[in-house]
Amino acid sequence: MNKSTSSQPEFRRHAQDSNKSRRVPSLRTHKASGQAYVVLSGKAIYCGKPQTPAAEQRYHQALAEWMAAGRQLPAHPDSITVKELLARFWLHAEQYYRTETDGRNKELEQFRLALRPVNQLYGETPAIDFGPRSLKAVRQTMVEKSWSRLYINKQVNRIRHVFKWGVSDELIPSSMLIGLQSVAGLKRGRSDAPDLEAVKPVATEAVDAIKPFVSRQVWAMIQMQLFTGARAGEIARMRPCDIDRGDEKLTPDKSVWIYQPKEHKTAWHGHERKIYIGPRAQQVLTPFLLRDPQTFCFSPAEAETERRERLHDERITPLSCGNIPGSNRRRKPKWTVGERYTSDSYRRAIARACDEAFPAPEPLAKREDETIAEWEARLTPEQKAELAAWQKAHRWHPHQLRHNAATELRKEFGIEAARIILGHRSAAITEVYAEQDERQAIEAIMKVG
Repeated sequence: MNKSTSSQPEFRRHAQDSNKSRRVPSLRTHKASGQAYVVLSGKAIYCGKPQTPAAEQRYHQALAEWMAAGRQLPAHPDSITVKELLARFWLHAEQYYRTETDGRNKELEQFRLALRPVNQLYGETPAIDFGPRSLKAVRQTMVEKSWSRLYINKQVNRIRHVFKWGVSDELIPSSMLIGLQSVAGLKRGRSDAPDLEAVKPVATEAVDAIKPFVSRQVWAMIQMQLFTGARAGEIARMRPCDIDRGDEKLTPDKSVWIYQPKEHKTAWHGHERKIYIGPRAQQVLTPFLLRDPQTFCFSPAEAETERRERLHDERITPLSCGNIPGSNRRRKPKWTVGERYTSDSYRRAIARACDEAFPAPEPLAKREDETIAEWEARLTPEQKAELAAWQKAHRWHPHQLRHNAATELRKEFGIEAARIILGHRSAAITEVYAEQDERQAIEAIMKVG
């Protein structure tokens, strides 16, 4: 699939153009037959004798059903294909899943990945013939792609959701959904799908080791995560205008700030998210608040400007020789620096710093006199696998910092305090993030055992 279509599933090409006129079709009169009719999706729907209550009712009924189906005519269950069902669902999903994170609609992306193998294997198959065995075949392709067991189960549930939506829209019979629901999820140790290791807190030494290799913006984001337990995306979207620098109801001395993100993970549930900023985090954040209140606190564009200024100050070549600042920039660069970090760019910055702090041994490491392309061409498949294993063992990611904060909060203040600070609705979720403190159990068994 080329670049122009990679952001959309293949079946999306068969859906109606979402940029068509949104006007409401009017009721017309057919001169030859004298019947009232309305044209929906290129098909004439006859409503009976013009200017009668029955014709008006039939018109409004047909129009309401057409608009509820995403401006599409109902399809007969025996004639609709899997590809058409997916296309109709996609029109619905684009309107329903509107929440964007870091400029991306992540739920739509997950549906696209889940439905791609369905379309590839059964696109031309009548939707009514897609049963439990078909779903198992699709699941097996996911196993062969080495997707993790839990991720496969989530993607299978998304596929089931599409058919559930088809039942609710009367596109397929309800008996199909019952059959698909009979397919149980993959169990640990009973399938070839791998199980990913649980996310663990990162060692303090590994965090401190990358400080010389990241910008002051990225280092401040790392500290803010450790001190507040916030998600990476919440820190990346922080703006001065979103921070209440002292709530007299909670802290009369205004010693705690409260940050309320404009967007967050559970906003679509109607949940409110508050991130509490204590004295240590305030000290880290204060230098980044001296800006337009509507701009983001942590800017990669600002970090890049500071990096170029630092290189210029360290320059040895006289200004009369070589390039002068700004003379060697491309008119249309392939990549431009953004005004704020995203979760992905923040993660990549940490990964690059880890590679510099923990360089791979020879001959796996990139040499100074070779380009990235030459380096990749030099490595054998076995060396590439060895390099990947090295990087996996020596890299860490921002989500681990949230686990660090959760574990420390639970150890010092208990599970309920950790739950509130992390923004969880249930302590069961906090249990996933906060490592249990075995020290108390060991001290207890030393006394009673």
